[in-house]
Amino acid sequence: MNSPEKRPGKPVRLKDVAAHLGLSPTTVSLVMNRSPAARGIPPETQDRVRAAAAELGYRPNFIARSLRRQRSFAVGVLLPEISEGYAAGVLGGIDDQLLREGYFYLVAGHRSEPRLFDSYLEFLTERSVEGLILVNTPIERPLGLPTVAVAGHREMQGVTNVAIDHPVAARRALGHLAELGHRRIAFFKGHAHSADTESRWQGIVAAAAEVGLEIDPRLVVQLSGDPAGQEFSPEEGYREGHAFGRKLLEAGAPFTALFAFNDVSAIGAMRAFAESGLDIPGDVSVVGFDDIVSAAFQNPSLTTVRQPLHEMGQTAAAALLKKLNATDEESPATVTIEPTLVVRDSTGPAPG
Repeated sequence: MNSPEKRPGKPVRLKDVAAHLGLSPTTVSLVMNRSPAARGIPPETQDRVRAAAAELGYRPNFIARSLRRQRSFAVGVLLPEISEGYAAGVLGGIDDQLLREGYFYLVAGHRSEPRLFDSYLEFLTERSVEGLILVNTPIERPLGLPTVAVAGHREMQGVTNVAIDHPVAARRALGHLAELGHRRIAFFKGHAHSADTESRWQGIVAAAAEVGLEIDPRLVVQLSGDPAGQEFSPEEGYREGHAFGRKLLEAGAPFTALFAFNDVSAIGAMRAFAESGLDIPGDVSVVGFDDIVSAAFQNPSLTTVRQPLHEMGQTAAAALLKKLNATDEESPATVTIEPTLVVRDSTGPAPG
């Protein structure tokens, strides 16, 4: 293995990496540019090339690659908001996968405003993105580009959905509460503009019937954030959960547990319950959904349905790149992701 030529102040070239490894520049180029022809190169050789490139600080010239192959190698990502929590977890997985495969991406937060969504879609198209990843964004029509929808549930031509298995999630959460003796369970139903709301609620209704739980309409509160405002921030989510937690208490219908649409609203409700003198989980148990980072650090720590958000982002990006690189494998209409129930300190036996 040769040492690369010392070039003070100048970037490492592809042929420097090739010389360092004792390989041909063509081999290094195929690997670094993710060429389909690289499939014939042994995986261990590909690993050596990437490791040497990282060690030497080599960066492929993506502009030259784009011009040479007449492709942008860019992807557009559209989501309601860019903040801590769900969106950040999914975006982290998208970032990892696209970076590994040598693609750029542009991100836009549309706040669930149709006109803003259309404007960003036009903006991304004009910048020659090759495909789109939508995160928690319902779509009513094909968008004219290869598309993958995270939390997508509507089948349509050219779109692959990556979605959590909501019936399984509901069975695990409600089964856990039923085993603890809870029969009077309150629910936070999702915002009307969330792509997951109806599928998750249908899963809850079905799971409740399976375990013999009756859903009291007085104990169902739909989150109502205004899509034109700032409700997508975690701070607003906590405030909304706090307000609706108080609303549940004021309704006067007794309950011993809450299953919230997401972790931020669950955490807000926990604060409202504590301010009203209720012990968690002694008086009321709380289950969230998502397993955001802060869920484990609440007092008490939050029991929640874990969505593998990073994995969902990686899966979405990989599915889109399959579409873009025209593999012979047909893209599935839906990729279903398995959820996990993470039991922490916010759930316990029903009082009495």
